[in-house]
Amino acid sequence: MTDRADEMIKALRSGLDDLAGLVRGFTADDLARRSGASEWDVSQVLSHLGSGAEIFLATIDGALSGAGAPDGDFIKSIWARWDGWSRAERAEHVVGANEALVSRLEGLDRQTKDELRIPLWFPAPPRDVAGLTGMRLTEFAYHTWDVKVAFDQAATLEPWAVAQLLDEAGVLLGFTGSAGELNGQAAIAVRLTSPERSFGLGIDDAVSLTDVPGAPDGVLSAPAEWWLRLVAGRHAPEHTPAEVSLDSEKITLDDLRRVFPGF
Repeated sequence: MTDRADEMIKALRSGLDDLAGLVRGFTADDLARRSGASEWDVSQVLSHLGSGAEIFLATIDGALSGAGAPDGDFIKSIWARWDGWSRAERAEHVVGANEALVSRLEGLDRQTKDELRIPLWFPAPPRDVAGLTGMRLTEFAYHTWDVKVAFDQAATLEPWAVAQLLDEAGVLLGFTGSAGELNGQAAIAVRLTSPERSFGLGIDDAVSLTDVPGAPDGVLSAPAEWWLRLVAGRHAPEHTPAEVSLDSEKITLDDLRRVFPGF
């Protein structure tokens, strides 16, 4: 039976195959384009994806060997190396760095996937393999979109990511949501398609997922991939498909965009 860790690893492999196909065709001008991450060009997003892969791999290896998570100096040295490379060098190395990580995950045996607990390089409880891979998939999916949207304003999150990330979004919005950006409180009914999901979005002292409210202040209807991009701040009007709607007399889509400023 396929479990959560296997599903996450398979999705990450699909994402890497997707990114590798993109990177092979990039020209020098492509790498210099402004990405969906407003302060980075495409090569800087690739740098982040490459350095992140090395950090995640070192974290897994530290758990396997008993050495523990990489320390701050080690992580800074990885960032410095990637930052110091040219745009072309970042593109040259990003696929290999991610291949090393994904291959390590794919090579873990069943017992390790079930039992390994992985200390992190920041203050947080250790994660199991599924949890750590979910962290990486979240980062990988959104930053792959940052690359794609540099060339296509209508770019969407890919199917390999959407189904998996929906189960991670509740945790993510606890970090990305900013309830203070809304003047007042709101209880929104959320109805997603592809895949279909229904739940509530509560905006009060904090932002949280809830049961579907009985008397909502509004009904948000959207493709699941756009909901995920909303939570991550990748929701500008030019990147919002026509089928997104918010039926409300109290709150607008622009209000929701302010609640989720992104990361």
